[in-house]
Amino acid sequence: MSGSRIYMDWNATAPLLPEAREALLFALDQLGNPSSVHGEGRAVRALVESARRDVATLCGAQPAAVVFTSGATEAANLVLTSEFRMGRTPLKAGKLYVSAIEHPAVREGGRFAREDVCEIAVTNAGIVDCAALEDLLRAHDRETGLPMVAVMLANNETGIIQPVAEVAALVRAHDGILVVDAVQAAGRLPLSISSLGADFLILSSHKIGGPKGAGALVARGEIMMPSPLIRGGGQEKGHRSGTENAAALAGFAAAARAAAGDIDGRMAAIAALRDGLEAEMQSCAPDVVIHGRDQSRLANTCFFTLPGLKAETGQIAFDLEGVALSAGSACSSGKVGQSHVLTAMGYDPRQGALRISIGEATTQAEIERCAAVFAKVAARRRSAGQAA
Repeated sequence: MSGSRIYMDWNATAPLLPEAREALLFALDQLGNPSSVHGEGRAVRALVESARRDVATLCGAQPAAVVFTSGATEAANLVLTSEFRMGRTPLKAGKLYVSAIEHPAVREGGRFAREDVCEIAVTNAGIVDCAALEDLLRAHDRETGLPMVAVMLANNETGIIQPVAEVAALVRAHDGILVVDAVQAAGRLPLSISSLGADFLILSSHKIGGPKGAGALVARGEIMMPSPLIRGGGQEKGHRSGTENAAALAGFAAAARAAAGDIDGRMAAIAALRDGLEAEMQSCAPDVVIHGRDQSRLANTCFFTLPGLKAETGQIAFDLEGVALSAGSACSSGKVGQSHVLTAMGYDPRQGALRISIGEATTQAEIERCAAVFAKVAARRRSAGQAA
């Protein structure tokens, strides 16, 4: 961003890290197809396999269990299917149970038929209702196949951290398959696929400072894998055909290495900035509602509602003042719509909410400027209300 603007939309996409840019540019200069057996091909293959190890390290997985994709959406569509193999034995998932606050890439249900996708309710606090999930799993018809459950680790709008370990215990008790969207959590929370109890994790490069156009489906092991979504030359051990995007994966790897380092220290510094901003917001607009403030949430995220201010109006107002933020998930081609997350939490979604999300490069000066713009927007809202 230019010096006249500040960027506070890291949950939509994080700025490209210098080391990721350098790795990407180096890989672009390497000649060869990673599937070729000559020296040039082997050199590019080495880049891809090195990236696989770095991404595996980020989430405590085995490199062989990492399948590279074009992004998190493709990874979701790869794993959300009824067709699996356990080694050479076919395995069927009968229904998909998805929390009401999932990202649309997961909430749409992937390759499941619409009638085979069931919604898991969340509490008014924005947390998956484990009692409701248990009821669904108890009622699941095993004749249709195993139950599959999809629950995100941290919500992309509110930042609220979900009780994935508790969900995993329920899923295991019913012999189900657990898919965890870790897109927002990666680099912000310690990640271990085995500690979470997940069978699969979904990751995205550009959310952690890597280039856009790369992601991964990470499995707990190599035994149980979904049927391929993209068929062809059999790359990625047959799980995802198509020549690997070595340059984007090299950048993804560099970002993964950075994201794995000193998570607690980095997030403590970011939380201090976020908390200071929220204190300023509360001071100048006591009626501001900061969603999830009393819950465990990502250190970098502030999702708030200013009563009387529509989300689209607020987003435009901040943008005109040089502050880039969002009205929730950046997945609808620029449209500002009602938040399904707020709806699931029991709020009137017509009011809407705005999301500030920051990162390691955010400065105290930028926080102060954002607070000043917030005060100006809040004052305009009061003036408009009085005039009406």
